[in-house]
Amino acid sequence: MGVPFDELTAVTRTDTAGRWRASIDESWVLRPLPQGGVTTAIALAAMSAELADDEQHLRTMHTMFASQVPHGPVEVDVEVLRRGRTMSQLRAEVRTPGSSRGHLVTAAFGAERVGFDFTDAVPPPEVPRPDECPSFRDPPPPGWEAHFEPMPFWTTRVEGRPAVGDPPWSDYQPDRAERACWYRFDDPPWRPDGTQHPFGFPILVDSMPGAVGQKLGPDQPPWFAPSVDLTVHVLDDCRAGWVLAHNTARHSSGGYASADMTLWDYGPDLDEPRPVAYATQVFLFSIGP
Repeated sequence: MGVPFDELTAVTRTDTAGRWRASIDESWVLRPLPQGGVTTAIALAAMSAELADDEQHLRTMHTMFASQVPHGPVEVDVEVLRRGRTMSQLRAEVRTPGSSRGHLVTAAFGAERVGFDFTDAVPPPEVPRPDECPSFRDPPPPGWEAHFEPMPFWTTRVEGRPAVGDPPWSDYQPDRAERACWYRFDDPPWRPDGTQHPFGFPILVDSMPGAVGQKLGPDQPPWFAPSVDLTVHVLDDCRAGWVLAHNTARHSSGGYASADMTLWDYGPDLDEPRPVAYATQVFLFSIGP
């Protein structure tokens, strides 16, 4: 059996120019639809296949959640906006066959260039290691079972371990809209060079409403936060299985919120933090049962 991520992003060219075919397994669903980063990963795979340039790698992408894309077979229409010698721009739309609209993604792929190297980003201080953190897969306290129905996405595809922040059943005093979680694919999408495939980054970062939960605190009515958009900047290669996702929400008003997230690769020995991706997102609120 292959790596689930490789199977997810296995796109097949059709007889229609620029059109690719793929399929989303039900295990990638986060009620009631596949997680948005999952659909984005398929779009990126189709764009990369259409570009067919091993020297140009994903640098940045932006997605707009225009219409729902359920699990099952999907079609991806790819348009090469510009094909350059060192940088190319593409657009893709993932949709259910027969649907007029779907999940829109634009991306820039570029080759290595001569430039300047630095980073002013810093990880959160004194973060406990993954083996010191609880898991999303641990049973919740008595009385909270109905709030945390197990979902295959979190039980078989991606494991999360909260490192910064408080659980919703904790009687804590809300402060900053900030949290950090360790994430790990059950079957990491390793590339031959020993790094993780960057098309997996959108899956790991599409979890930004968690920072809002920290700001609101316990005893809130049920709420859900569907994504409006998602932007990801690829900063560096990821060498480790566990990735720290540091998440903050900058502003919320009018039923919408703006958040960001940095993915940190701590290396095989978990002692060399290095940013590998930076993402921003706007999501809306749906409050009530």
